[in-house]
Amino acid sequence: MEKHYLACDLGAESGRLIGGSIDMHGRRLTLKEFHRFPNAPILDGGSIHWNLDSLYEGLLAGLKKAAALGLPFQSISCDSWGVDYLLLDAGGGVIAPVFHYRDPRTAVGMKRVLSKTDWPAIFAETGVQRMPINTLFQLAAEEPARLAKAKTILGIGDGFNYLLGGRPVIEVSMASTFQLYNPQTKGWSQKLCESAGLPIGLFPEIVPSGTPIGRLSDKARQASGLGRLRIVAGCSHDTAAAVAAVPAEEANWAYLSSGTWSLLGVELSSPILTNACRDLNFTNEIGCGGTTRLLKNISGLWLLQESRRIWAADGRKFDYAELAGLASQAAPFQSLINPADPRFTSPVNMTESIVAFCRETDQPLPKTPGGVTRCILESLALLYRKTVEELKSVIQRPVKILHVVGGGSKNRFLNQLTANAIQRPVIAGPAEATAAGNIAVQALAAKDLPDLTAIRNIVRESSKLERYEPEQEAAWTMAAERFTQLANRKP
Repeated sequence: MEKHYLACDLGAESGRLIGGSIDMHGRRLTLKEFHRFPNAPILDGGSIHWNLDSLYEGLLAGLKKAAALGLPFQSISCDSWGVDYLLLDAGGGVIAPVFHYRDPRTAVGMKRVLSKTDWPAIFAETGVQRMPINTLFQLAAEEPARLAKAKTILGIGDGFNYLLGGRPVIEVSMASTFQLYNPQTKGWSQKLCESAGLPIGLFPEIVPSGTPIGRLSDKARQASGLGRLRIVAGCSHDTAAAVAAVPAEEANWAYLSSGTWSLLGVELSSPILTNACRDLNFTNEIGCGGTTRLLKNISGLWLLQESRRIWAADGRKFDYAELAGLASQAAPFQSLINPADPRFTSPVNMTESIVAFCRETDQPLPKTPGGVTRCILESLALLYRKTVEELKSVIQRPVKILHVVGGGSKNRFLNQLTANAIQRPVIAGPAEATAAGNIAVQALAAKDLPDLTAIRNIVRESSKLERYEPEQEAAWTMAAERFTQLANRKP
């Protein structure tokens, strides 16, 4: 006998509806993708929005496919990236547009907030790293008329749970990304709401991971063909879901959730709010079971995704495996960049920006897709090394092994580069950690799994994991010295 669940995983490039089945003994988790749909932002003049209607239509199309299978699904939960949000009016409708975190307005919001309170006070209140994309700064950039019209705010994952028929609540892992949540009081920060000019009443109830919040609405049932499926606020933030599914069993492990962004950190029992943590720009977010995810949100495969898009527009189409193969054949350590440089956040042309950085730093210019890809991947691996060393200094204990989960864990070349750079073993997998965590937290809510340890056990037993041992220590030590100079370079 098996229990069946549905996970809607919304990512920066695509959304997916995934089915998950857990056997009655809680020893095996099986995942199957039912439907994938594109997530193409809307460019409107100089502004960037999410196409909410298209995403919801994609989800409904997936639910129709799930209904056609005739399986007795127990529940559904939606997860997404953090910081972005929906504003709901008094009638419960979504106020358009839904802004993208790469919209340039964030710089305005950051300036407004920092004119009223300083950075140390913000960190002391929230424990969240300084990034212009944070919800605090996005909301500070909102037009007063939109905020006056808004009654409630929801994260994207929470918003889709609501659109399906759930109560308008925010699950705690998502709330903790907003830079408006206080991890010590476990509630919204009145102080920061006042600094940003935000009514505290805008922010809804915060619920723990794995909270049932309703049933599929009549409208969603008719559109999909499913029954009165339970809706669960699992881990609405995709990274929280992925970390819940890290298949760790050893001590002193760290995780890298690898995708468009790289999120590298450790799991703790409580937040770290020291000056050192603040100055190194780590963030404290909430995980499954009230754990703290101490991490740094750093550049990830966005650089390669954007380069691949540029090449495709030029008629040169590559999949990621092809690019990894070309990179492996390119000469090592020819050119390095600092992936955290602001120029790579949202450039018009990523490959031109990479070449320009190399030119400015008197390095050989990468001229081929293989050369550019190797430059990106080696630079990411060295950024991971730098972040691991910073992390050690904050937590004051060793990091002995790195678990890489998410889509980036399928890049074997990058996994080996990462092991070489950090000089620690890397365990890669599962690639579908977010979906696995989403499903497993729903099973936890249904009491089909007892606790977080059981989640990790079932993921480990159900996944094909690959281990990478570090190599070439001397070469990577020299490369790290070069990278440090680039990272510390003044623009």
